[in-house]
Amino acid sequence: MVMAGNTFGKIFKITTFGESHGPAVGVVVEGVPAGMPLREEDIQRELDRRRPGQSALTTQRRERDRVEILSGVFRGRTLGTPICMLVRNLDVDSRPYEKIKTKPRPGHADLTYWLKYGYVDYRGGGRSSARETIGRVAAGAVAKKLLAAHGVEILGHTVEAAGVAIDRQPTREEIRRNVEKNPVRCALPEKAELMMKAILQAAAEGDSTGGVVEVQAHGVPAGLGEPVFGKLDAEIAAAMMSIGSVKAVGIGEGEKMARLRGSEANDAFRIKDGKIVAETNRAGGILGGISTGMPIVVRLTVKPTPSISKPQRTVDWAKMEEAEIRLKGRFDPNICPRIVPVAEAMMALVLADQMIRAGKINPDRFG
Repeated sequence: MVMAGNTFGKIFKITTFGESHGPAVGVVVEGVPAGMPLREEDIQRELDRRRPGQSALTTQRRERDRVEILSGVFRGRTLGTPICMLVRNLDVDSRPYEKIKTKPRPGHADLTYWLKYGYVDYRGGGRSSARETIGRVAAGAVAKKLLAAHGVEILGHTVEAAGVAIDRQPTREEIRRNVEKNPVRCALPEKAELMMKAILQAAAEGDSTGGVVEVQAHGVPAGLGEPVFGKLDAEIAAAMMSIGSVKAVGIGEGEKMARLRGSEANDAFRIKDGKIVAETNRAGGILGGISTGMPIVVRLTVKPTPSISKPQRTVDWAKMEEAEIRLKGRFDPNICPRIVPVAEAMMALVLADQMIRAGKINPDRFG
């Protein structure tokens, strides 16, 4: 069976490639209108946000993650042809993985990849590594630029980490202003400090933590979504669930809806400036799989990083016997801060694709 799950989107479409310890990772982006200004700096800005080694809260793998645009751009503008972007892997140390190559790490995809394919790249998780998300973020940078030209802004932030949660919803301006000022990417500085302490405490004990990431999309026009199977929220949920370590996705109030009555959950409508608007946004900007024109709000539940230094029970599939594993390497004690730009990218990819499909963006020419 050919591995065929590496392409996402229908018109604005991406295919990511590469493994964690291979020569390079990257992406091919199709469906970008011709004439859009695009330079490597536009991509690099987003890649720098997900780059490892920026603080004690991320893996200390030292990668520059410099992007190279190989095709689809001429003299700073897109051609309407496939855009290929490449990032070379430089700080690669596969030695720790040689000793455990037949011992799947609990919480990782090592075992399932082996059960499915029978032959795997065990170095750093291979294709299942978070390093694959470089291609998503690079493609997302292109989608973000296209969306910004049509008035759409995407913002992400950490709302919970290591058991510490925000106690109020930050304003849009607070998210813009504060998220890149702390390693946790929390919009409330006082909570960011508490999150950092809790994450580092668990890391000092050889353990890891999880959390919740929120992504908002502002300026999204009403009418996006193709019911019944191409619903906007269905495609967003699929996009977010494709991110490693994401175990649940909620739109708007999400699981809180289960504890509300209809009178509490429904968003009442009214007329404002000659337009129909909702008084609240518990639905997260989507009803019946179609955007309402309100901000789209999505929350991702992120599990604890599976790589920890504590001893864990596993098996040796070569000997078919039980074993113990103690990991040594460079791990993220909490993955939420680095998931923020990835989740933003996936939101941008869905919206760019949906807006082209809905006729909101000219598929041939920019502007």
